Amino acid sequence: MNNIEVNGKNFEILIENDSINKRTRLIGIQLNVDYENRCPIFIGVLNGSFLFMADLIKEVDIACEVGFIRVASYQGTETTGTVKETFGLPDNLHDRDVILVEDIVDTGHTLHYILEKVKAQKPASIAVCSLLFKPAALQKPIEELKYVGFEIPNEFVVGYGLDYDGLGRNLSDIYRAV
Repeated sequence: MNNIEVNGKNFEILIENDSINKRTRLIGIQLNVDYENRCPIFIGVLNGSFLFMADLIKEVDIACEVGFIRVASYQGTETTGTVKETFGLPDNLHDRDVILVEDIVDTGHTLHYILEKVKAQKPASIAVCSLLFKPAALQKPIEELKYVGFEIPNEFVVGYGLDYDGLGRNLSDIYRAV
């Protein structure tokens, strides 16, 4: 199955699940090395990161905690440019190693908003782990972006947690709009 339709929009395969699993395993190995003898808190950015976060955590064998934040900035296939926090950050991040887990970094607006909220709690360290990164869409540099699964073109994608108007998150592969 190479082409699919989600909510009337056509998509073609971009990244197969097997590649996602292999890359996730490699990121997990790197995190185990980088955070050895530490206890980071992984904070997943809902809703998009839930599949990646679940698979990533299975590859992490160091002591760690898990939390979530929910923010919204998309309508349809376009970012609105404004970020709305709908489910807040854990409030115990002081002197902690924080790893924010994102499904995708594109303009960076959402991530900048979250990073400011995390920095206000004065953590020991902050790193961002994102399955996908669109360098061509980024509007401000994000020095905390340390772990990236795949760099992709500035195209709209769906699947493996990413949605189009709420649909398509359950697809095991990642597709791009055609």
